[in-house]
Amino acid sequence: MEKGLKKELTLLDVFCVATGAMISSGLFILPGLAFAKAGPAVILSYMIAGIFCLPTLLSMAELTTAMPKAGGDYFYIMRGFGPLLGTLAGFSTWFSLSLKGAFALIGMGAYLSIITPLSLNVIAFWLCVFFIGLNLIGVKEAGRFQVFLVLGLLGILLIYTVWGIKTVNTLNFSPFFSKGLGSMFATASFVFISYGGLTKVAALAEETKNPGRNLPLGMILSLVVTSIFYAFVIFVTIGVLNPDGLKGSLTPISDGAGAFGGDVFKIVVSIGAFLAFISTANAGIMTASRYPLSMSRDKLLPAVFQKISSKFKTPYIAIFLTGAFMIFAILFFRLELLVKVASSILILLYILANLTVILFRESKILSYRPRFYSPFYPYLQILGVLGGGFLLIEMGTFIVFLTVIFLLLGFIWYKVYAQKRAAQDSALIYVLEKLTVKDKELASDNLLTELKDIVIRREGIIGEKFYKLVEESMVLDIETPLKLEAFFKEVSDDLGKSLNLNPEDLFNKFIEREKESSTVIEKGLAIPHIVVSGKNINRLVLVRAQAGIIFPKDQLIHIAFVLVGSSGERVLHLKILAAIAMIIQSRDFEKKWLEAKGEEELKHVILLAERRRG
Repeated sequence: MEKGLKKELTLLDVFCVATGAMISSGLFILPGLAFAKAGPAVILSYMIAGIFCLPTLLSMAELTTAMPKAGGDYFYIMRGFGPLLGTLAGFSTWFSLSLKGAFALIGMGAYLSIITPLSLNVIAFWLCVFFIGLNLIGVKEAGRFQVFLVLGLLGILLIYTVWGIKTVNTLNFSPFFSKGLGSMFATASFVFISYGGLTKVAALAEETKNPGRNLPLGMILSLVVTSIFYAFVIFVTIGVLNPDGLKGSLTPISDGAGAFGGDVFKIVVSIGAFLAFISTANAGIMTASRYPLSMSRDKLLPAVFQKISSKFKTPYIAIFLTGAFMIFAILFFRLELLVKVASSILILLYILANLTVILFRESKILSYRPRFYSPFYPYLQILGVLGGGFLLIEMGTFIVFLTVIFLLLGFIWYKVYAQKRAAQDSALIYVLEKLTVKDKELASDNLLTELKDIVIRREGIIGEKFYKLVEESMVLDIETPLKLEAFFKEVSDDLGKSLNLNPEDLFNKFIEREKESSTVIEKGLAIPHIVVSGKNINRLVLVRAQAGIIFPKDQLIHIAFVLVGSSGERVLHLKILAAIAMIIQSRDFEKKWLEAKGEEELKHVILLAERRRG
């Protein structure tokens, strides 16, 4: 089992990472460009984009609590749809995060160009080179700094709103729908990239404490708070600036601060914006560069992208590739085109996230065990898919064309390179298996085992003695009816060989124990258990008897847990019996046990059952 990353992020950290990633270029640059497209109704455009994010946010929360692994949306889309869409999702996430980072660098360049003679693109280029260097030597954003940065930024924006709202000119909002309703929805697609921070949080799931609670709550709080700040800050900005001046501004919030707060407050807001860009730009390279690394591990990209610097322990090839692409975007993409393409790719990823939830739910994979379940399934996911499709269409024919070209290039890469190298079970295969009559063995146990290992690591039970006992247990999957004596004979022979004990002695102990008092604890289920001589002996046998084992008084047993322990292990023996007693009371246990496919899945039923740990 691979070594996991250290869990250090709290609820406040999750909130601040997501909020810090969203409140940057989307607020400090886009409002002017968006106002030119939608007029005062741009306020609603931001709100609509946030509302369309909600179904995907809840779907992402479910998926990341089920699979809290580095790689975020790429990881679970790959496991949901397999290598083809995994390839497209990996490239798409890398592409959108890189463009968002480039967008932030252009924002930094726009603010610095006010005080330097250099052009915006030249400044953004050298800033990108600087951040590539930082990431190559392993510089990380400190969690506490991110918290102080975001809380300070929200404080500045709160002052901006409270102070500025007193000077708002209501005439600037008339007519409110000056560009029409269609432009309002089209602009919602345009500003969708403003909510891209949610993707970054998904990539940090493996490093989050109590992800079942902190990820969904942190993401929801971040989306709500960010949407509210977007609406009020843009309302004030429209109300205090001349409409013609706002349309062409790349520094609209700073311009608004100067309009009612003078040069000093303009500088304060500009500093806040610049710090937000620093966080977003550095995180853009840091997070985006991990996707080529993850794809390489899944054999979707050449192994060279797995290369780690021996000195700085950073994926330097992946960082160079990401930085080079960001520089290309800065130098050759028009800002508006950059935003539209990044938004379209992000919308596509959000559609896939909703579809992935549907796939995993319908696959009925036993080890798909989220700590948070998206409400109103599947209606919320269907709404998310339809909403994403609507926003994608609103992007316009040219942007949809570019998106299709991008996906086609990803498909060609998969056919030429990845298809013959990558092999990954997916939830899609499990769904197809359910629908297939002739062939019921389309999927192997790889995905089921991988998800089981994720849950076990998430629950922190890998070091438990009970975990080890189940992993090392023998499994008897009996298809024909058996009498009690024949059953105990088979169990005793297997345990005798395994424990180097006399099978006949074991058989006699089982029979004697059953005569003392029946080990049948409820209809269809028994827990035969005996104590043997020796030291440090603990062994479990898992039994599924489809046709039944005939116990005394003609009781037919389909599920049995046979436990053998030495006299010095009585305390552990009792704890194991208590754990088994709790497990068999868990929801749908009997159904899962009888429907399990093979030995590994039978063990998974035990290991993944809900119970008190200890």
